[in-house]
Amino acid sequence: MTSGLSTYAEVLRTPRAAAPFTASILARLPVSMAPLGLVLLVEALRDSYSLAGYVAGAFAVGVAVGSPLWGRALDRYGQPRVVLASSLPSAALLVALTLVTGTGAPDALLPPLAVLVGLTFPPISPAMRAAWRVVFDDPRRQRAGYALDAVAIETLFVGGPLLLTLLLVFFDPVVPTLVTAGFEAVGGVLYARTHAARHWRPVPGEHTAATAGARGTPWRTRWVALSAGLPLVLVVMAAMSVGFGLLDVSLAATAEEVLGSSDKLGFLFAAIAGGSALGGLLYGSRHWQGPERRRLPVVMGGFGLLLVATTAVVASAEPALGVLLPVLFCTGLFISPNLIIVGALVDDLAPAHRVNEAQAWLSTGVTAGAAVGNALAGVLIEADGPMRSFAAASAAVRAAALRALLAQPRWRRIAALPGRGGAHAPQPAPGETRAA
Repeated sequence: MTSGLSTYAEVLRTPRAAAPFTASILARLPVSMAPLGLVLLVEALRDSYSLAGYVAGAFAVGVAVGSPLWGRALDRYGQPRVVLASSLPSAALLVALTLVTGTGAPDALLPPLAVLVGLTFPPISPAMRAAWRVVFDDPRRQRAGYALDAVAIETLFVGGPLLLTLLLVFFDPVVPTLVTAGFEAVGGVLYARTHAARHWRPVPGEHTAATAGARGTPWRTRWVALSAGLPLVLVVMAAMSVGFGLLDVSLAATAEEVLGSSDKLGFLFAAIAGGSALGGLLYGSRHWQGPERRRLPVVMGGFGLLLVATTAVVASAEPALGVLLPVLFCTGLFISPNLIIVGALVDDLAPAHRVNEAQAWLSTGVTAGAAVGNALAGVLIEADGPMRSFAAASAAVRAAALRALLAQPRWRRIAALPGRGGAHAPQPAPGETRAA
């Protein structure tokens, strides 16, 4: 296990890996900071939580719709042009939304602006996944990179709001959203300048610029989300993400209604995020036999069963924080491994020249599923408290695990087809070698 964990140090000591990874973290902080920052900004300046909710929701809708479009552009035009063409306009629009909120502009103007901010949000996650394949030939270090990325995303969703809260202690609500825009612009520029971004090349196919005029292929106009096998992956991930959305709101309600203080919410999130980080690192450090898809029902099922345990603790007469935190930590152990496995499964099933678009569709599935879960949680908690919402989260995740189990034969057949992403990863430009 020690040698497995040392792989992470090898990865981070490689400058051509550390540079894009660090830039991608900076560029993706706005994913976790923007929604909360917009809520606080609009509520403070417009005195309306309902309008704040509409604005945050509009941003999420924009991200969900824009992600596959930008992912498709990555596969066609490469990384630097697409990252710059999305991150800089998105940051500028966020600045505009921040400034407009503080003026006498009509309330109705804010949600459309928020949609545009989300629509132009850069596709950093699929770009970074491709970057690992440019930097490393060794599948062991690629897997370590994917694990680090999954852990980084979990950390961002905890660290982003904490940073936002810290900024609010010293500044008015306009400053955090302006800082968020700065992270997006600077992170996008830094990422686009890295070796990995500049030397990644789209796999030749009908969606590359050189062959965009090719005829006689069904992929030319068809969304990759409709590709054989991928709809099932998106359904499974969306179902699990419904569980994520239910879980997040359930934790907030548990802190306030069950534990008696919203101040305890930070402990709950820290426990589950800490478990997820450790689970991702441990999973990525091991050399697993056989394809990733076989482990998906097992890991996802474990997540669902631990949510059953969480539901039981919350439903007890006097749930203690000292009992709930270890259960949440154990539940979190299964989150990042699920994200790692699903990402690898998408690579295996997607056509080689459409992998970035496929990964972007995965982001859309996560966003849409979490939004449904958030809305459903509100209804369930209003009706019967957080225990019912936790139970629904467990049911959603277990249903996703069952669907993943039933999909195994189909995924096996499709992954074996020629030209799929897992067997034909994008290659460096002619004359370039991958850094070891």
